[in-house]
Amino acid sequence: DGRQPPSEILCMELPEQAEDIALALSERKGAKVTVFEPQRGTKHKLVELALKNAKDALAKRNAHLARAHERTIGACEALAKAVGMDHTPRRIEGYDISNTQGVLSVASMVVAIDGEAARKEYRIFRIKTVEGANDFASLNEVLGRRFAHGLQEKAEREEQGLSPIGGKFSDLPDLVLIDGGPQQLRFARQALLDMGADVAMFGLAKKQEEIFLPDREDPICLDHHTPELHLIQRVRDEAHRFCITHHRGLRGKASIHSQLEDIPGIGPKRRKALLTKLGSMKAIREATEEELLKVPGMNQAAAKAVRKWADAQEKK
Repeated sequence: DGRQPPSEILCMELPEQAEDIALALSERKGAKVTVFEPQRGTKHKLVELALKNAKDALAKRNAHLARAHERTIGACEALAKAVGMDHTPRRIEGYDISNTQGVLSVASMVVAIDGEAARKEYRIFRIKTVEGANDFASLNEVLGRRFAHGLQEKAEREEQGLSPIGGKFSDLPDLVLIDGGPQQLRFARQALLDMGADVAMFGLAKKQEEIFLPDREDPICLDHHTPELHLIQRVRDEAHRFCITHHRGLRGKASIHSQLEDIPGIGPKRRKALLTKLGSMKAIREATEEELLKVPGMNQAAAKAVRKWADAQEKK
């Protein structure tokens, strides 16, 4: 990497071809480099200190790897036992629903692979068939759509000799987490059964962090300090965060859209052009008539209408 070798390299044990190594390093340095194994004195103690530091670093690394394994693969293994699976889930999917009084309903799908968040696999669904704030029906719709896409894409990729892993929806989950109790789980489970998909599923109720299974009446209560509970809490919380974040963005866009609808002569194309060119409501309100005329599709009358609206907004 361009750094010059030191004059002396002290070894715990001399490597093979130590003389050749010393010669090569000397050529790089342009001066003599000595490679040797000190047997006593200060230099021997330096080697012993280096060995101690190496052992300490290795112990820390192993401890870090052990903790990482416990919260990921180890948590998946323990979760499989808790919910009665006969294999460790590689891919876990979590779902959540968000809406504002039944309007702009969206659902999130987040993914953990081998116990770690796989953000490239996250998906957002706009609810299409459900009116009002009906989380049960919304879950049914979303899971039905997700598995319809997944099963079709999986079959297509297999026909082409491709692995399901790598498609947009074809990598099906081993385990599905639903944010909620028995009722939410029932609706979600029915969606999978309707699609002919046999995938392990459970619900996680927030109040007591209880796990509900489709074929079991009594909930499962895991110790609150276990890695498997922490894993499914992370998946559940991430599904909620991802859903809320996207829903807030939709609400903001809807608010901007509704404000621009109040301006006479500003239709859908001009609304889009204004936002594309100027970037924000603040910029639109502050734009001069000349700047507005530079927006594609704007004419003198439309620019004057926007300025009149902006002036009225400032007086409110």
